[in-house]
Amino acid sequence: MAEPHSDESAGLCPRFHRAVELIGRRWTGAIIRVLIPGPKRFNELLAAIPGISDRLLTERLRELETVEIIRRDVLPESPVRVQYELTCRGHELREPLDALGRWAERWIGEALP
Repeated sequence: MAEPHSDESAGLCPRFHRAVELIGRRWTGAIIRVLIPGPKRFNELLAAIPGISDRLLTERLRELETVEIIRRDVLPESPVRVQYELTCRGHELREPLDALGRWAERWIGEALP
């Protein structure tokens, strides 16, 4: 009798699944990519990611801050400035996102919906 097929044996551990769902959310990868070179203010992120709404950017930034992929820093200036930057955890996504970008360049056509 065949052994039941589990998610673990198929390589779909719960952590992998959570990571793919987190990073795969609309705009999340773009936000991380824009932050790789260094910290950005909210309006800089908004300008660098065409098509994202300020409401959705706020939501994604909060999600990424909650899982410690980004850090929100309030700078003690007058007026007060807020900037966002990747944490060490966030910077470790650079290599996988670069690999995904190379894969997309090779296999995803521009005409796809």
